[in-house]
Amino acid sequence: MSKPADQDFDPLEPETFDSPYAVYADLRARCPVAHSRAWGGFWALMTYDDVREAAGDAARFITSVQNVVPKVAFTGRRPPLHLDPPEHTPYRAALNPLFNAQRMAAMEAPTRRIAIDLLEPLLARGAGDICADFSSHLPIRVFAHWMNIADDQAKVLSDVGRDYNIAVQANIDDVVKAASLKLYDMAKAVVEDRRSQPLDPAVDAASALLAARYLGEPLPETMIIGTIRQVLVVGIIAPTVMIGSIAVHLSRDQALQAQLRADPSLIPAAVEEFLRLYTPYRGFARTAVEDVVIGGRAIPSGEPIALVYASANRDERKFENADRFVLNRPNIGEHLAFGRGAHNCPGASLARLQLRIALEELLARTASFDLNGEIRPTRFPEIGALSAPLSFTLPRESR
Repeated sequence: MSKPADQDFDPLEPETFDSPYAVYADLRARCPVAHSRAWGGFWALMTYDDVREAAGDAARFITSVQNVVPKVAFTGRRPPLHLDPPEHTPYRAALNPLFNAQRMAAMEAPTRRIAIDLLEPLLARGAGDICADFSSHLPIRVFAHWMNIADDQAKVLSDVGRDYNIAVQANIDDVVKAASLKLYDMAKAVVEDRRSQPLDPAVDAASALLAARYLGEPLPETMIIGTIRQVLVVGIIAPTVMIGSIAVHLSRDQALQAQLRADPSLIPAAVEEFLRLYTPYRGFARTAVEDVVIGGRAIPSGEPIALVYASANRDERKFENADRFVLNRPNIGEHLAFGRGAHNCPGASLARLQLRIALEELLARTASFDLNGEIRPTRFPEIGALSAPLSFTLPRESR
């Protein structure tokens, strides 16, 4: 059993879009339970088995101490991610039905309409940043619709959400704090509105949380507001990064781009493999409630442990040819892009819907697209494309 290293890797080193994957492959081979001094010090689990075990063991590995590396919360505890079972359970019980098949079927048409509205001006210009001009706006507008937020507030949410995303990536703490507080105020306004004018809890998140009961009592209003605030941010960032990463991959692999364009029925399977290959998170964290040994390394209780999903999903011991895109991979259903256990992503179905529709419409409305500038990557805790300039060739009938 080895002692904590001074530092096994440095997440603050400059990165390119591709470089983290080589670093993580090296760590999986030589140091699968790694330690870094960054952000006050943290551990990082790199292998599929270790990440899966920690994510699935909510009794030993908790989120209530620190749920992400680096720690960025400025507005208090935000359920359900900041709580542990059983305290977090009523929040998930209220939210989970809002992502069921019936609700997602109702979201299909508005999501497609939003995607088309955003794509048309971008494609008409012939070039643009797929992240700045499309994917940073799509999830905000889709979530605003899912949450029944009025159009004028949706525009404010779009602006604030974009500011928050950019500030987190640029490590501008004062802007992160200001944007985070604005998002909290927006969540508070939504909850206050639903308290006075409730909607059907079967189709409205705030109304469902207000109607929920835990041990016979209503959920605390501050926690309901925190839940709405948490949903807003998590739902904004991941699709933004994923769509950018998918666009980069397809720009580099023109044959796959042409294959998916020619046969859109392959797109849902492609989305699953893209989720595995470009999982957008590497900083979701847990804290051990007692001293533990993982991979031969002693981790004291109370120290943050990052679950590096982006590394786990490229573990060669789990996925053959893990760095390659393999359509209809036999064990694709075992990827960890949406986590595992009590804190798996409740909005996975909505994320898949957005990715599928975005890819369907992008491919249907272009003859081809290619990279047209430098890819700018995200920083911890996300991983992927924050900026991906593209050029577009339109079908002849569209010219």
